[in-house]
Amino acid sequence: MHRLRRYRIALACAACAAFSTGFAADHAAADAGAAVQAADIEQLKVQLEQQKKQIEQLQKILEAQQKALEKVTAGAAQAAAKAPEAEVDHRAANLGEVASTRPIIPRAVAPAAAATTPGLPLPQAQPNAIANIPESPLQIRIGLATITPVGFMDLTNTYRSTASGAGYATNFGSYPYNNTAAGRLTEDRFSAGNSRIGFRVDALYHDIHVLGYYEGDFVGGVGNGALNTQVTSNSLLYRIRLYWVDLRKNKLEFLAGQSWSMMTPNRNGISALPGDLFYGQEFDVNYLNGLTWGRIPGLRFLYHPSKQVTIGISAENSTQYFGGSGGGGVPTLPAALGANGANLANSELDAGVNNGLAIPNVRPDIIAKIAFEPSARLHVEIAGVTDQMKIWNPLTNVYFSKVGGGGSINANFAVVKNLRLMTNNFWSDGAGRYLFGAAPNFILRADGDISLVHSGSTLDGFEARLGKTALYGYYGGIYVGRNVAVDANGTSLIGYGYRGSANSQNRTMQEATIGITQTFFNNPRYGAVSMFLDYAYFWRNPWYVAPGAPKNAKQNAVWFNLRYTLPGSAPTIGY
Repeated sequence: MHRLRRYRIALACAACAAFSTGFAADHAAADAGAAVQAADIEQLKVQLEQQKKQIEQLQKILEAQQKALEKVTAGAAQAAAKAPEAEVDHRAANLGEVASTRPIIPRAVAPAAAATTPGLPLPQAQPNAIANIPESPLQIRIGLATITPVGFMDLTNTYRSTASGAGYATNFGSYPYNNTAAGRLTEDRFSAGNSRIGFRVDALYHDIHVLGYYEGDFVGGVGNGALNTQVTSNSLLYRIRLYWVDLRKNKLEFLAGQSWSMMTPNRNGISALPGDLFYGQEFDVNYLNGLTWGRIPGLRFLYHPSKQVTIGISAENSTQYFGGSGGGGVPTLPAALGANGANLANSELDAGVNNGLAIPNVRPDIIAKIAFEPSARLHVEIAGVTDQMKIWNPLTNVYFSKVGGGGSINANFAVVKNLRLMTNNFWSDGAGRYLFGAAPNFILRADGDISLVHSGSTLDGFEARLGKTALYGYYGGIYVGRNVAVDANGTSLIGYGYRGSANSQNRTMQEATIGITQTFFNNPRYGAVSMFLDYAYFWRNPWYVAPGAPKNAKQNAVWFNLRYTLPGSAPTIGY
């Protein structure tokens, strides 16, 4: 019993000892866990403090970058505010031409030096302004230069009521009279010769705007090889039309190369780009009867005192034009200097029968022009040209020289929206060369002295646009003055327009034209497809009509054309 009680007491004591030991162990473990947790909390506090400092540092960096960006933005805004606004492109659309009113030099804003922060990457360079050029699959960018292919594919059907042999290019002074076989026959032909290929290059060198332009077509004639006949292969010769470079710095501008003559009427300023010129919407590749024009190599200097005024002077290739080009009549030479004598026509005169590059011209033609554009609705210009002819009579060893010239007043203005009227007027004393050669510059008297021929023209019309449809109509007329002399024999008449002269010596040449252009679609990325339908009526009257001969020659012409224009038209900017 006592032993059992002792066992019980011993077990109780053992149990108490065990419980006390376990409790002590648990308490020790709890104390150890608390210590670890406190250490973790302290470590987290340190990490949070470090992250807070990093966040504050990042905020300072972001604030520095924001200030740098605001500085760049402010600089760009100031540059844009100082730059003049772009001019409004108010030209009537000249379908098929890839040419803008101004060069497409992209405006670049020089980025300000951005602040940098150690430990962060440098700010990325701002994209160049050339990236803002509208997307086009046919623009090539090399550095800051943009190359834009220009041109179109043309297929033309030309019908004429007489067999003038001129194709789709009218010789305004030589379509046949109805008492000839050619005057009794009609002609009709297809051709792709008016298709054009070219390009323009736009670049910026420091503050000089550089614009280069090249353009050619296949109206260079037919080759002499067997494959170049129109029997099996309609092979046509490629020719240069335009090839020039233009430099502009602020108000000064310089152009060199073969461009449209400055005597050609403008739609905008005194720009040489095809879309800024007026030569009509018609499809005749010799353009309009009465138009003063040329594509002539030379130099041009322009001054832009304001957006509303442009002043220019040019020196352009001259020619001692004696008639015979483009169907123009040729004056009768004195017997001693003509085909049976010294024959000056083959050596000193550009009479349409020899190589014009071999003519001994005295000096370039000098042309001056001033254009006014008080608003987008009105363009007015005044132009003048002076030329010089010089002849040596090999029979008498005597020189003769004479200075000629002419002037024009042209205007193009909007009556209402999408309707413009134009008038172009020219008068000259020895400058008929600029009327597509319809009038000679001069005649030669019996001793070889030079006598200038008066000539003048008018070209008036309208152009209207209704959505994708363009309508136009023009009237053009040319007058060539009579200039008669007596030959050395004292009885024979020579010169131009005398009694008994050939019926190729025209007194007047006139044309009435009307047409429509329908554009099916026009997308800067995919190009344009257009249809042209043009009708023209021509008539000319000679100075002398032989008994029983027709009093005039008449001709009807119709052009039907389908055209695909390349995409990639150059965007415009203002100065």
